[in-house]
Amino acid sequence: MAQKKYLQAKLTQFLREDRIQLWKPPYTDENKKVGLALKDLAKKYSDKLECCENEVEKIIEEIRCKAIERGTGNENYRTTGIATIEVFLPPRLKKDRKNLLETRLLITGRELRSKIAETFGFQENYIKIVINKKQLQLGKTLEEQGVAHNVKAMVLELKQSEEDVRKNFQLEEEEQNEAELKEKQIQRTKRGLEILAQRAAETVVDPEMTPYLDIANQTGRSIRIPASERKALMLAMGYHEKGRAFLKRKEYGIALPCLLDADKYFCECCRELLDTVDNYAVLQLDIVWCYFRLEQLECLDDAEKKLNLAQKCFKNCYGENHQRLVHIKGNCGKEKVLFLRLYLLQGIRNYHSGNDVEACEYLNKARQLLKELYIDPSKVDNLLQLGFTAQEARLGLRACDGNVDHAATHITNRREELAQIRKEEKEKKRRRLENIRSLKGMGYSTHAAQQALHAASGNLDEALKILLSNPQMWWLNDSNPETDNRQESPSQENIDQLVYMGFDALVAEAALRVFRGNVQLAAQTLAHNGGSLPPDLPLSPEDSLSPPATSPSDSAGTSSASTDEDMETEAVNEILEDIPEHEEDYLDSTLEDEEMIIAECAPSGGSFQPQDCSSSQMPSGLSSRCIQDFSSLPEGTD
Repeated sequence: MAQKKYLQAKLTQFLREDRIQLWKPPYTDENKKVGLALKDLAKKYSDKLECCENEVEKIIEEIRCKAIERGTGNENYRTTGIATIEVFLPPRLKKDRKNLLETRLLITGRELRSKIAETFGFQENYIKIVINKKQLQLGKTLEEQGVAHNVKAMVLELKQSEEDVRKNFQLEEEEQNEAELKEKQIQRTKRGLEILAQRAAETVVDPEMTPYLDIANQTGRSIRIPASERKALMLAMGYHEKGRAFLKRKEYGIALPCLLDADKYFCECCRELLDTVDNYAVLQLDIVWCYFRLEQLECLDDAEKKLNLAQKCFKNCYGENHQRLVHIKGNCGKEKVLFLRLYLLQGIRNYHSGNDVEACEYLNKARQLLKELYIDPSKVDNLLQLGFTAQEARLGLRACDGNVDHAATHITNRREELAQIRKEEKEKKRRRLENIRSLKGMGYSTHAAQQALHAASGNLDEALKILLSNPQMWWLNDSNPETDNRQESPSQENIDQLVYMGFDALVAEAALRVFRGNVQLAAQTLAHNGGSLPPDLPLSPEDSLSPPATSPSDSAGTSSASTDEDMETEAVNEILEDIPEHEEDYLDSTLEDEEMIIAECAPSGGSFQPQDCSSSQMPSGLSSRCIQDFSSLPEGTD
């Protein structure tokens, strides 16, 4: 298959260079039948490629037929508005995986999915359609989603079947159940990530009691991200980790939607951030790798663009010769696994594009890196006997050029450093939570406490001054602003308390109305403003937003709420199971996949021939994979 793709790419390249139009005479007659001149063309190109003339003639004829089909489709689209979509079917369908489907672009995504399912024999609810690197949205029209004539559509099958038709009803039922479970799993993934991202945005969860995700730099310390981008970045990294977990389990059909969702959320972050962290580059590699493992690289029109983007991002992050990386981490051995995969994918892409010289160059780079990254199993065993994990052993040995003693010291030092950082980060979160509780105890809402502490860089006294100077912040409500916006009459007892403190009775009553009877807040505000209320403070229900609710919600519907909470807990736990404990998990690989593929890319006549491999082997914590931020170092740092 790979050899045929290579010949197709080379022949297409020759045809373009020679400006040959196969759909016109003398290669096609007036009845659109093949012309005699095609045999001469096949002879010319087979001599040039030093391969079988009959095989070359057959491939040229396929190219000619496809060109005629495309021309017919273009004419049909101009006259009738009916577009042609090139549908790529799952790998299990060994024959006729690439098919043409005619449709109008005003139909919805759901209608297209139904049409594909009916045409090619799928169960409609158990397939996903990917077009332009995005999942097809069922409720929008194709036109609204940017689907155009001659676009490529890839079908992802949620079920794992080996035959087109199941004769055994029990097997069919099991297959449907499996597909339903996978679809539910995808939905739980989305829900779990949304919950964790929201908790991260609130930053008031108890680290001892509530699971949450945090974003850390390359040292493991939490970093502050603008609120406008934090949730998008958290979702992007969460989807990426979930996708990587599916990749490890070789569930490529489920991994791809997660990776594409991660790409979508990363694109909501500012360009400056994407250019200074390696996460986005690693994602590009994972997306191209996933298409490759699905044997659908030709569906990814911008594979070259993604690989070039990854290479550029690595250069920006690590420096021209990895000098930034060495400055921060002291070595660059672990990151070389990323370049191995990059070079391998670049070689495969170039091969499928007919660029055999460039393909050979990239493959040779990959081979060289594979030799450098090889780890002696006995050295891993030595480190295992010292109490380290296999993952720590691989990463440590690559960081220390295979020296066991240095690797043991490196791992031990890193463990101690991370333990100290985690202790400090945990204490910092605990103090912040206590400060928020202190301000809430004074009557302020969680939202107001958060904003004040953020503005005061975590200093409780300064945050209180900010709140007293801006009493309108009291109306930053945590609950529904439409709930209970009444201002009850303050009790005479509370008024007397404020009068006893020396405040005017009328002013005291007004303050108590504003602060819903909260004597402490009223007294603090009056004292801070010289015995009067600030002129810009709303004094009536019509002028004010609703204050924080002080009473618990109604107990009705407790059973339903409990069920929802259980479902949320399940969704969150599924996400956390796939978040790796080690911050450099993405750099750890046995390289079995890469080794096998490189071995199958046997040199032949100055080029290499990668084979389609679908059976190779692929080689948990509350924090997401760290952001590797290298932006603070200049390009020339040594």
